[in-house]
Amino acid sequence: MEKMSREEKTDFLLSEIKKKMDENGGIIKTSQITELGVDYRRILSWVKDGTLERVKSGYYSFGFKERSEEDLILGLFPDGVLCLESALYYHHYIDRKPYQWHIAIDKNTSKSRFKMDYPVILPYYTEPEVLKLGVEEIPFASGMMKIYNKQRMICDCLKFEEKLDRDIFKRALLSYIADNSKDIAELLTIARERKVLQKVQSTLGVWL
Repeated sequence: MEKMSREEKTDFLLSEIKKKMDENGGIIKTSQITELGVDYRRILSWVKDGTLERVKSGYYSFGFKERSEEDLILGLFPDGVLCLESALYYHHYIDRKPYQWHIAIDKNTSKSRFKMDYPVILPYYTEPEVLKLGVEEIPFASGMMKIYNKQRMICDCLKFEEKLDRDIFKRALLSYIADNSKDIAELLTIARERKVLQKVQSTLGVWL
């Protein structure tokens, strides 16, 4: 096989990085780049000359500034679950997109992942088994994103009522009551798991 020139090797490596990015919502980690045989000094030089953009410490992208928040969320937190206000918005229970992204995440994950100025993330650290309860997926940016279903979402709104704006909380409950696709049996099952069964019965019981 004919040996590649320096320019050809650079082009090849950048195309491989691009492939990895496309597989991961447009984001790539330092470790994924170095696995391709790229040393850290070359990564730094690419960042310096604008070939590669640093999204945050340890994460890179091409065209980061042109990417939507959804693209970045999908790429940075594929293991996260949209919850509370973010889930309310994507389930169409509230009209205004929250300023912060509310994301449930395994409590054992590194806290440093959320040290970023943009997008603004509000993480909810959760036990691994609790994290899985009531999860479904929705089309999101260029892929699929985990989100809590309506039953889990409402139970969490009741559990974390004090964290929600009063108007948002009221709208969430009224939207659920009016939702013809709600599943009362599942709501009660999840309410038991989340220890809000009594609150569900006292707050929503007369409407269900």
